[in-house]
Amino acid sequence: MDVGIGLPNAVRGVNRNAILEWARRAERAGFSTLGTIDRIVYPSYESLTALAAAAAVTDRVRLTTDILIAPVRSNTALLAQQAATVDSLSEGRLVLGLAVGGREDDYEVSGVPFHERGARFDAQLDELKRLWRGEERGIGGRVGSPPAREGGPELIIGGSVDAAFRRAARYGAGWTQGGGTPDALKEGRAKMEVAWREAGREGSPRVIALFYFALGEDGEEKARRGVGDYYAFLGDYADQVVGSTATSADMVKQYLDAFRDAGADEVICFPASTDLDDVERLAQAAL
Repeated sequence: MDVGIGLPNAVRGVNRNAILEWARRAERAGFSTLGTIDRIVYPSYESLTALAAAAAVTDRVRLTTDILIAPVRSNTALLAQQAATVDSLSEGRLVLGLAVGGREDDYEVSGVPFHERGARFDAQLDELKRLWRGEERGIGGRVGSPPAREGGPELIIGGSVDAAFRRAARYGAGWTQGGGTPDALKEGRAKMEVAWREAGREGSPRVIALFYFALGEDGEEKARRGVGDYYAFLGDYADQVVGSTATSADMVKQYLDAFRDAGADEVICFPASTDLDDVERLAQAAL
């Protein structure tokens, strides 16, 4: 099982150094992936922009949006161009995780009807594939430069409803759980494999999980500040998310073992703070 690390792009107070130096350290440490979390109505760095910056200071590590809220980006041609650009700049390292998201305020500020998100996402996935193959052209020719890989970046689809598994089987290389327990991942993987076979796909889908971490002597406080702030909109439930944050090396190992046993192909550990030393702390616990 691969172990990745999230960039702190969605941690309040993130800055240039927290992205660039974090990416450098993560690659040196040997993590498989640098991941991003997407949100519009929050003081965060935009996911693809953050990954483009990380691409410039790394050479090997995968760059994964886990996930990008696709329907709020209503200009699909622009989204296709942006993703193809990051894929080209990184020489084929982009893994584009996409889903509909669940925050109504992200849709409201983007001018996109929340109740239409599923239908819009279906149309986007089909259009993205056509654009990356060069099938849709404007007056001046191809829309955007071609991605590094023929057919476009690797697609991973997120979500827990049946439609998410069908989308992943039709368009993607696999499925990402997002937040959730190992037991829920095991159930999701089984659903994903059924959808994969029904779609006539060969091989096996790739399955990704994530959890939050905050290490060091002040790990619990970092979890309260970072994860608690990000999920404050959930009310009292935010305390449960904070409580599930891995704040010790033993917790990190327990989570990784549990997700491995549940069938994860990769787990991305997302930070609760911009403390650069947490990169090495996580590496010591996880790699």
